[in-house]
Amino acid sequence: MQGTVEGFSYGLVTPLVAYLMACLGGALGLRCTTRSMRVTRSWRPAWLALGSAAIGSGIWTMHFIAMMGFTIEHTPIRYDWLMTFASLAVAIVMVGVGIFIVGYRGARGTALFTGGTITGLGIASMHYLGMAGMRLDGQLTYNTFTVAVSVVIAMAAATAAVWAAGQVRGFLWSVGASLVMGLAVTGMHYTGMAALEVHLHGTADPSTGGSAAELLAPMLIGPLAFLLLAGVVVMFDPLMVTGRAAEVPVERKPGVPAHPEAPRTVCRPPHHPAHHARRPLVRRSRTPQNR
Repeated sequence: MQGTVEGFSYGLVTPLVAYLMACLGGALGLRCTTRSMRVTRSWRPAWLALGSAAIGSGIWTMHFIAMMGFTIEHTPIRYDWLMTFASLAVAIVMVGVGIFIVGYRGARGTALFTGGTITGLGIASMHYLGMAGMRLDGQLTYNTFTVAVSVVIAMAAATAAVWAAGQVRGFLWSVGASLVMGLAVTGMHYTGMAALEVHLHGTADPSTGGSAAELLAPMLIGPLAFLLLAGVVVMFDPLMVTGRAAEVPVERKPGVPAHPEAPRTVCRPPHHPAHHARRPLVRRSRTPQNR
Protein backbone atom coordinates (compact mmCIF):
# COMPACT_ATOMS: atom_id res chain seq x y z
CA MET A 1 0.00 0.00 0.00
CA GLN A 2 1.33 3.43 -0.97
CA GLY A 3 1.67 5.72 2.02
CA THR A 4 0.58 9.35 1.84
CA VAL A 5 3.56 11.55 2.77
CA GLU A 6 3.09 15.02 4.27
CA GLY A 7 6.20 17.15 4.67
CA PHE A 8 4.61 20.38 5.89
CA SER A 9 2.27 19.35 8.72
CA TYR A 10 2.86 22.68 10.49
CA GLY A 11 2.86 24.82 7.36
CA LEU A 12 5.88 27.03 6.76
CA VAL A 13 6.91 27.04 10.41
CA THR A 14 9.21 24.03 10.31
CA PRO A 15 10.91 24.93 6.97
CA LEU A 16 11.64 28.49 8.10
CA VAL A 17 12.93 27.48 11.53
CA ALA A 18 14.99 24.71 9.98
CA TYR A 19 16.51 27.16 7.49
CA LEU A 20 17.38 29.59 10.27
CA MET A 21 19.11 26.82 12.23
CA ALA A 22 21.12 25.86 9.16
CA CYS A 23 22.11 29.51 8.63
CA LEU A 24 23.06 29.86 12.30
CA GLY A 25 25.36 26.86 12.22
CA GLY A 26 26.73 27.92 8.85
CA ALA A 27 27.38 31.50 9.98
CA LEU A 28 29.37 30.43 13.03
CA GLY A 29 31.22 27.70 11.16
CA LEU A 30 32.17 29.82 8.16
CA ARG A 31 33.28 32.72 10.34
CA CYS A 32 35.52 30.32 12.24
CA THR A 33 36.91 29.15 8.91
CA THR A 34 37.56 32.75 7.88
CA ARG A 35 39.22 33.49 11.23
CA SER A 36 41.48 30.46 10.90
CA MET A 37 43.06 32.01 7.79
CA ARG A 38 44.27 35.03 9.79
CA VAL A 39 46.00 33.34 12.70
CA THR A 40 49.20 31.40 13.17
CA ARG A 41 49.25 27.72 12.28
CA SER A 42 49.23 26.72 15.95
CA TRP A 43 45.73 28.22 16.45
CA ARG A 44 44.31 27.20 13.09
CA PRO A 45 43.22 23.62 14.00
CA ALA A 46 41.16 24.90 16.95
CA TRP A 47 39.23 27.40 14.81
CA LEU A 48 38.66 24.83 12.05
CA ALA A 49 37.49 22.17 14.51
CA LEU A 50 35.05 24.63 16.06
CA GLY A 51 33.76 25.58 12.62
CA SER A 52 33.33 21.94 11.62
CA ALA A 53 31.35 21.15 14.77
CA ALA A 54 29.16 24.21 14.27
CA ILE A 55 28.31 23.44 10.64
CA GLY A 56 27.77 19.73 11.30
CA SER A 57 25.55 20.39 14.30
CA GLY A 58 23.61 23.02 12.37
CA ILE A 59 22.96 20.54 9.55
CA TRP A 60 21.80 17.89 12.00
CA THR A 61 19.56 20.29 13.90
CA MET A 62 18.02 21.61 10.68
CA HIS A 63 17.24 18.09 9.47
CA PHE A 64 15.32 16.98 12.53
CA ILE A 65 13.46 20.25 12.96
CA ALA A 66 12.29 19.84 9.37
CA MET A 67 11.34 16.23 10.17
CA MET A 68 9.01 17.52 12.88
CA GLY A 69 6.64 18.45 10.06
CA PHE A 70 7.07 15.11 8.26
CA THR A 71 4.22 12.61 8.74
CA ILE A 72 3.00 9.49 6.96
CA GLU A 73 -0.68 8.65 6.98
CA HIS A 74 -1.75 5.45 8.78
CA THR A 75 1.59 4.85 10.52
CA PRO A 76 3.58 6.55 13.29
CA ILE A 77 7.26 7.37 12.78
CA ARG A 78 9.99 6.41 15.23
CA TYR A 79 13.72 7.12 15.15
CA ASP A 80 16.61 4.85 16.06
CA TRP A 81 18.75 6.74 18.56
CA LEU A 82 22.07 5.16 17.57
CA MET A 83 21.57 5.81 13.87
CA THR A 84 20.33 9.33 14.57
CA PHE A 85 23.40 10.40 16.51
CA ALA A 86 25.70 8.50 14.15
CA SER A 87 24.42 10.83 11.42
CA LEU A 88 25.58 13.78 13.57
CA ALA A 89 29.08 12.29 13.84
CA VAL A 90 29.24 11.67 10.09
CA ALA A 91 28.21 15.27 9.37
CA ILE A 92 30.86 16.75 11.69
CA VAL A 93 33.65 14.48 10.41
CA MET A 94 32.98 14.90 6.69
CA VAL A 95 32.37 18.64 6.93
CA GLY A 96 35.54 18.85 9.03
CA VAL A 97 37.60 17.19 6.30
CA GLY A 98 36.35 19.70 3.73
CA ILE A 99 36.83 22.68 6.04
CA PHE A 100 40.37 21.64 6.97
CA ILE A 101 41.33 21.29 3.31
CA VAL A 102 40.14 24.82 2.56
CA GLY A 103 41.62 26.19 5.78
CA TYR A 104 45.11 24.92 4.97
CA ARG A 105 45.14 24.98 1.17
CA GLY A 106 43.04 28.06 0.49
CA ALA A 107 39.63 28.60 -1.10
CA ARG A 108 40.72 28.31 -4.72
CA GLY A 109 41.51 25.78 -7.39
CA THR A 110 41.68 22.10 -6.54
CA ALA A 111 41.49 22.72 -2.79
CA LEU A 112 38.22 24.61 -3.15
CA PHE A 113 36.68 21.95 -5.38
CA THR A 114 37.79 19.12 -3.10
CA GLY A 115 36.78 20.82 0.13
CA GLY A 116 33.41 21.97 -1.21
CA THR A 117 32.66 18.54 -2.67
CA ILE A 118 33.45 16.72 0.57
CA THR A 119 31.42 19.25 2.57
CA GLY A 120 28.46 18.77 0.24
CA LEU A 121 28.78 14.99 0.46
CA GLY A 122 28.80 15.33 4.25
CA ILE A 123 25.50 17.21 4.09
CA ALA A 124 23.96 14.54 1.85
CA SER A 125 25.36 11.67 3.93
CA MET A 126 23.90 13.14 7.10
CA HIS A 127 20.48 13.45 5.48
CA TYR A 128 20.21 9.93 4.09
CA LEU A 129 21.76 8.34 7.17
CA GLY A 130 19.23 10.19 9.30
CA MET A 131 16.45 8.94 7.02
CA ALA A 132 17.80 5.40 7.41
CA GLY A 133 17.25 5.76 11.14
CA MET A 134 13.48 6.06 10.64
CA ARG A 135 11.40 3.16 11.96
CA LEU A 136 7.90 2.70 10.56
CA ASP A 137 5.54 -0.02 9.34
CA GLY A 138 6.69 0.17 5.76
CA GLN A 139 9.60 0.49 3.36
CA LEU A 140 11.30 3.62 2.03
CA THR A 141 12.35 3.83 -1.62
CA TYR A 142 14.01 6.71 -3.49
CA ASN A 143 13.98 8.00 -7.04
CA THR A 144 17.61 7.71 -8.18
CA PHE A 145 17.59 10.79 -10.41
CA THR A 146 16.10 13.06 -7.72
CA VAL A 147 18.61 11.77 -5.16
CA ALA A 148 21.44 12.61 -7.55
CA VAL A 149 20.04 16.11 -8.03
CA SER A 150 19.89 16.62 -4.26
CA VAL A 151 23.54 15.60 -3.89
CA VAL A 152 24.61 17.95 -6.71
CA ILE A 153 22.71 20.81 -5.03
CA ALA A 154 24.50 20.12 -1.76
CA MET A 155 27.96 20.01 -3.37
CA ALA A 156 27.46 23.11 -5.54
CA ALA A 157 26.01 25.29 -2.79
CA ALA A 158 28.55 24.08 -0.22
CA THR A 159 31.40 24.90 -2.62
CA ALA A 160 29.98 28.40 -3.17
CA ALA A 161 29.63 28.96 0.58
CA VAL A 162 33.18 27.79 1.33
CA TRP A 163 34.52 30.00 -1.46
CA ALA A 164 32.69 33.02 -0.04
CA ALA A 165 34.07 32.30 3.43
CA GLY A 166 37.60 32.12 2.03
CA GLN A 167 37.43 35.60 0.52
CA VAL A 168 37.83 37.25 3.96
CA ARG A 169 35.87 40.39 3.07
CA GLY A 170 34.13 41.21 6.31
CA PHE A 171 31.07 40.33 8.33
CA LEU A 172 28.41 41.00 5.68
CA TRP A 173 30.24 38.81 3.19
CA SER A 174 30.19 35.93 5.67
CA VAL A 175 26.50 36.49 6.37
CA GLY A 176 25.84 36.00 2.67
CA ALA A 177 27.96 32.84 2.74
CA SER A 178 25.93 31.48 5.67
CA LEU A 179 22.69 32.15 3.77
CA VAL A 180 24.06 30.14 0.86
CA MET A 181 25.07 27.35 3.24
CA GLY A 182 21.57 27.34 4.75
CA LEU A 183 20.15 27.17 1.24
CA ALA A 184 22.42 24.21 0.46
CA VAL A 185 21.21 22.27 3.48
CA THR A 186 17.48 23.00 3.19
CA GLY A 187 17.45 22.71 -0.61
CA MET A 188 19.19 19.37 -0.44
CA HIS A 189 16.85 18.19 2.34
CA TYR A 190 13.56 18.94 0.60
CA THR A 191 14.85 17.75 -2.77
CA GLY A 192 15.80 14.47 -1.13
CA MET A 193 12.38 14.26 0.53
CA ALA A 194 10.76 14.74 -2.87
CA ALA A 195 12.57 11.57 -4.01
CA LEU A 196 11.00 9.53 -1.20
CA GLU A 197 8.25 6.97 -1.64
CA VAL A 198 6.74 4.96 1.23
CA HIS A 199 5.22 1.51 0.82
CA LEU A 200 3.25 0.50 3.92
CA HIS A 201 2.98 -3.08 5.11
CA GLY A 202 -0.17 -2.61 7.16
CA THR A 203 0.88 -5.17 9.78
CA ALA A 204 1.83 -3.49 13.06
CA ASP A 205 3.22 -0.30 14.56
CA PRO A 206 6.98 -0.01 15.04
CA SER A 207 7.90 -0.79 18.64
CA THR A 208 11.45 0.56 18.75
CA GLY A 209 12.91 4.03 18.66
CA GLY A 210 11.75 7.42 19.86
CA SER A 211 9.32 9.91 18.40
CA ALA A 212 10.28 13.21 16.82
CA ALA A 213 8.98 15.06 19.88
CA GLU A 214 11.37 13.09 22.12
CA LEU A 215 14.28 14.25 19.97
CA LEU A 216 13.29 17.91 20.23
CA ALA A 217 14.79 18.52 23.68
CA PRO A 218 18.38 17.52 22.79
CA MET A 219 18.10 19.41 19.51
CA LEU A 220 17.32 22.68 21.30
CA ILE A 221 20.58 22.51 23.24
CA GLY A 222 22.61 22.93 20.05
CA PRO A 223 21.07 26.21 18.84
CA LEU A 224 21.26 27.75 22.30
CA ALA A 225 24.93 26.81 22.55
CA PHE A 226 25.55 28.30 19.09
CA LEU A 227 23.94 31.60 20.07
CA LEU A 228 25.96 31.80 23.28
CA LEU A 229 29.21 30.91 21.55
CA ALA A 230 28.58 33.32 18.68
CA GLY A 231 27.93 36.14 21.15
CA VAL A 232 31.12 35.40 23.08
CA VAL A 233 33.21 35.21 19.90
CA VAL A 234 31.82 38.49 18.54
CA MET A 235 32.32 40.33 21.85
CA PHE A 236 35.85 39.18 22.50
CA ASP A 237 37.09 39.01 18.91
CA PRO A 238 36.24 42.26 17.10
CA LEU A 239 38.05 41.05 13.96
CA MET A 240 35.13 38.69 13.40
CA VAL A 241 32.92 41.74 12.84
CA THR A 242 35.26 44.23 11.19
CA GLY A 243 36.85 41.72 8.86
CA ARG A 244 40.27 43.35 9.20
CA ALA A 245 43.31 41.22 8.84
CA ALA A 246 45.01 40.26 12.06
CA GLU A 247 48.69 40.91 12.57
CA VAL A 248 50.41 37.55 12.75
CA PRO A 249 53.04 37.68 15.52
CA VAL A 250 56.63 37.10 14.45
CA GLU A 251 58.14 33.97 15.91
CA ARG A 252 61.14 34.87 18.08
CA LYS A 253 64.20 32.65 17.74
CA PRO A 254 67.45 32.84 19.73
CA GLY A 255 69.97 35.08 18.08
CA VAL A 256 67.57 36.36 15.43
CA PRO A 257 66.00 39.82 15.85
CA ALA A 258 62.22 39.92 15.61
CA HIS A 259 62.21 42.93 13.29
CA PRO A 260 65.52 43.40 11.44
CA GLU A 261 66.17 47.06 10.79
CA ALA A 262 67.40 48.32 7.46
CA PRO A 263 70.64 50.31 7.52
CA ARG A 264 69.97 54.00 7.91
CA THR A 265 71.93 56.82 6.35
CA VAL A 266 72.65 59.66 8.75
CA CYS A 267 73.04 63.07 7.19
CA ARG A 268 75.32 65.36 9.20
CA PRO A 269 75.89 69.08 8.67
CA PRO A 270 79.15 70.18 7.08
CA HIS A 271 80.47 71.62 10.36
CA HIS A 272 79.95 68.36 12.25
CA PRO A 273 83.27 66.76 13.39
CA ALA A 274 82.34 63.42 11.92
CA HIS A 275 81.73 65.07 8.55
CA HIS A 276 85.30 66.33 8.41
CA ALA A 277 86.66 63.04 9.67
CA ARG A 278 85.18 61.18 6.73
CA ARG A 279 86.64 63.47 4.03
CA PRO A 280 88.84 61.52 1.62
CA LEU A 281 92.53 62.15 2.05
CA VAL A 282 94.33 63.56 -0.97
CA ARG A 283 97.92 62.45 -1.18
CA ARG A 284 100.26 65.09 -2.61
CA SER A 285 103.16 64.08 -4.75
CA ARG A 286 106.62 64.74 -3.27
CA THR A 287 108.12 65.14 -6.73
CA PRO A 288 109.17 68.79 -7.21
CA GLN A 289 107.25 70.50 -9.87
CA ASN A 290 108.80 72.62 -12.56
CA ARG A 291 108.00 76.22 -12.08
